[in-house]
Amino acid sequence: MAEKRDYYEVLGVSKTASDAEIKAAYKKMAIKYHPDRNPGNKEAEEKFKEAAEAYDVLRDPDKRKQYDQFGFAGMNGQGGFGGGASMSMDDIFSMFGDIFGGGNFAGGGFAGGFGDFFGGGRAGGKHVEKGSDLRLKVRVNLKEVASGVTKKFKINKYVTCPHCNGSGSEDGKTETCTKCNGSGVTYRNVNTMFGHMQTQTQCDACGGTGSVIRNKCKHCGGTGIVKDEEIVEIKIPAGVQEGMIITERGKGNAARWNGVPGDIQVYIVEEPHPELLRDGQNLQYQLLLDVPTAILGGSAEVPTIDGKVKIKIEPGTQPGKTMRLRGKGLPGVQGYGFGTGDLIVQIGVYIPENLSREEKETFEKLSKSENMKPGATAKNNFFNRFKKMFE
Repeated sequence: MAEKRDYYEVLGVSKTASDAEIKAAYKKMAIKYHPDRNPGNKEAEEKFKEAAEAYDVLRDPDKRKQYDQFGFAGMNGQGGFGGGASMSMDDIFSMFGDIFGGGNFAGGGFAGGFGDFFGGGRAGGKHVEKGSDLRLKVRVNLKEVASGVTKKFKINKYVTCPHCNGSGSEDGKTETCTKCNGSGVTYRNVNTMFGHMQTQTQCDACGGTGSVIRNKCKHCGGTGIVKDEEIVEIKIPAGVQEGMIITERGKGNAARWNGVPGDIQVYIVEEPHPELLRDGQNLQYQLLLDVPTAILGGSAEVPTIDGKVKIKIEPGTQPGKTMRLRGKGLPGVQGYGFGTGDLIVQIGVYIPENLSREEKETFEKLSKSENMKPGATAKNNFFNRFKKMFE
């Protein structure tokens, strides 16, 4: 199975794109790869579906927020196309009604909204620089996973030049680009199969900014950014897991000329707990009882994230028994999960290897008792547990 591509990459938009920009990008993709324009082209059909999936997530504020922070992992269980449910071609065409003005695309090709789209104006504007992203590995222990944590890091990164305040100009002045008249784009007319159209390209004289700098800042060389150290706070929500990626928006490298700063991609690394093992939202603990406690009952201490707790041991407790401490596990990330998990205690019984003469005599006497021998019920329970190991 091909690896999923980032939804923003699929639509060719930045992570800061507005709803209008996302909608316009999807229109462009839908037209380019529409089945009526690419009959029998399986690759075009896949790109058509891929664009629809990306748009279905990014047009929804809640889905987009979850995807921005947790990537594809944040889509699990969210419903909709982006959440893993399949979407038929009819579903995709139905979605076009919102995009292209309600035309019937399932049966008739470029009717309705497509005509409106090709007949109308142009999108575009001045180019805005985007700072590059940074990547960090953040180690968290189980206690931090349970409650969430904020960590501080000193990062060497590009920051806004303090001398020119990010303008890149020594005197703070810029001039309007004469080639594009400050629009950041240039236009040309072309004839296509759909008629006479006007296309636009980024102005090569000003890089799409619409302005040029004559007197460049001596500190940043006219870029508006310099290297420096900065203290960055990273908020780790409760419930994160090993390998999860959290995106901190706007905390990456600063962009040239006061553009949009990049992001920080935070890779989660879990520190192993000395006694507890994680199983999703549940925690596992192996409790080893001595023979007298297993036979006579009593109490035992087990570790939890918040410290040790005492549990009651019933008389005749068998090796392999499990006990569940409700709510002593981990929460689901950002509330997406099944409440708080449990602590599952797996019980074993320690059989002593070295006995004194008196201890041996005691056990030899006990071995003659019928109560010390497994009955039919005990044998049946043991066999059933054995079978489950192979199911």
